[in-house]
Amino acid sequence: MKNNNHLYTILGAGGSVGNALTSTLLANKKTVRLVSRSAFSWSGTESVKGDLTSLHDTMEGVKGSAVVFLCAGLAYDTKVWRGLWPKIMSNTIEACTASNARLIFLDNVYSYGKVSGKMTEVTPYAPCSRKGEVRVTIAEQLQGEMKRGNVQAIIARAADFYGPYATKTSVPQLLVIDRLRRGQKAYWLVNPDAGHSYSYTLDCARGLHLLADDAAAFNQVWHLPTSNPPINGRTFIEIAAKELGVAPRSMVLKKWMLRLAGVSDRTVRESYEMLYQSEFDYYFDSTKFNEHFHYVPISYPEGIAQTIRFKDNMRRV
Repeated sequence: MKNNNHLYTILGAGGSVGNALTSTLLANKKTVRLVSRSAFSWSGTESVKGDLTSLHDTMEGVKGSAVVFLCAGLAYDTKVWRGLWPKIMSNTIEACTASNARLIFLDNVYSYGKVSGKMTEVTPYAPCSRKGEVRVTIAEQLQGEMKRGNVQAIIARAADFYGPYATKTSVPQLLVIDRLRRGQKAYWLVNPDAGHSYSYTLDCARGLHLLADDAAAFNQVWHLPTSNPPINGRTFIEIAAKELGVAPRSMVLKKWMLRLAGVSDRTVRESYEMLYQSEFDYYFDSTKFNEHFHYVPISYPEGIAQTIRFKDNMRRV
């Protein structure tokens, strides 16, 4: 099937990076199609209602695309992930193959597990969580199809998100910026002295756009641009508090506190296995991308300031 060389399709539109990517693609004069179960719409784009667990819906959503971004997010539930992610990946691969579309899968770092030192594109898969095992399954599924020449694809990984549009899924946004803004103490998970990399949403979006337009980037794993060295919790809170003009009041949520909270809160309970990412240093390295594209990721002070200004502007709209 012939594709439209100008059509960029986002599967699982409406999320943090999906929205940042939509804004970025439109700013670069791209033709954009958004596919989601809710028929999420954005001025200047084509909106398509589709369930990615349905092969028919996925085929219809991808039809005619030049580049497809798989940015879907599922309920934070291991059972849901095990049941749906392999199906979504299979459907997406089949649809991209049928439409001769190139695929970029937005992935996280769960597949690496606990890493001593920097996470890079060659870090071996060694998941230490059930969700990490699922991510390995779908990453290997896609990489197998890439090796067999069945699909041109990229696995683009990012660290935890912060930044514009990450209002509902960003832990530092919810626990630090939003709480300080309300005059409450900021919360930090487990260890405020551990370094932790965060990927700025607009850097991720610009990175995805650059990858999509570089034919030489395909059939590889890339880490999306992320500032280094990592920032620790105390510093993040201090920067955010200064920008908001409030005192850097904070409280550390210990593992036992989160285990107790998980008794009555399923999301907290599902998040408990991932706390190793907050307990120990989490260093996500994007040197490969930065050097290839001569890209300088936004610094944490400027990224935090822009995140706060973006939220302020949204509140005034």
